[in-house]
Amino acid sequence: MAPSGLLVTGASFAAFRGLHWGLQLLPTPESAAQNRWKWRNICVSLVHSLLTGAGALLGLSLYPQMAADPIHGHPPWALLLVAVSVGYFLADGTDLLWNQTLGQAWDLLCHHAVVVSCLSTAVLSGHYVGFSVVSLLLELNSTCLHLRQLLLLSRQAPSLAFSVTSWATLATLALFRLVPLGWMSLWLFQQCHQIPLALVILGGTGLAIVGVMSINLGIHILVSDVLRSRPCPPTLGNKETRGTRTDCDGESITRDDSTLRLRD
Repeated sequence: MAPSGLLVTGASFAAFRGLHWGLQLLPTPESAAQNRWKWRNICVSLVHSLLTGAGALLGLSLYPQMAADPIHGHPPWALLLVAVSVGYFLADGTDLLWNQTLGQAWDLLCHHAVVVSCLSTAVLSGHYVGFSVVSLLLELNSTCLHLRQLLLLSRQAPSLAFSVTSWATLATLALFRLVPLGWMSLWLFQQCHQIPLALVILGGTGLAIVGVMSINLGIHILVSDVLRSRPCPPTLGNKETRGTRTDCDGESITRDDSTLRLRD
């Protein structure tokens, strides 16, 4: 690993771990009091998504050569942005191991291991940095996902803010998650004869895992936040409480947190 990449990865790891600890000194909303660790964990993830997602979008806008030549075409700062993301995923994996059992966190740990392996390839070799920056566009959707998760934890569903966030999540999932994943998959397929077989397998595995998770996530949000949340005329005997809603068949719908663990 280049000295600058190693330094930035280590500094990023320390910064995100410090942020985890620092948030313990701040008050947690009463509605999220039973999930204090999860609240802090998602807040840290939100910071990472805002930083790297905006950085990737700005970088690709200012330096489109990264998309035209994903292997070699990148400015020096792009590698540092990828290194920051590697440091975050290492820090988040450490946080998961510290606060959850392997049985609770194995899926996210496997996801993080694949992501770190793919991004570290770019940091170690100095190649495929443009490809990695394109992958960071997914963090723009993750920003909306994390906001949605925080609203769920703070019991702000259903609400106008939650509805807006849900629609923004679906829109960015299509634009900044599925489109980049499709582009990366197509590029990897077209260039597979120029890329070492091990990297093709690693990249293809990572894209497949994130792609399946993304499609499942989109379907879940569409069903739980949109299709099952149609407003119905009030009827006698049907009462709604905050966090629940009755559908048009009279069935009570409770906002679940099954997507709280899904992230990029």
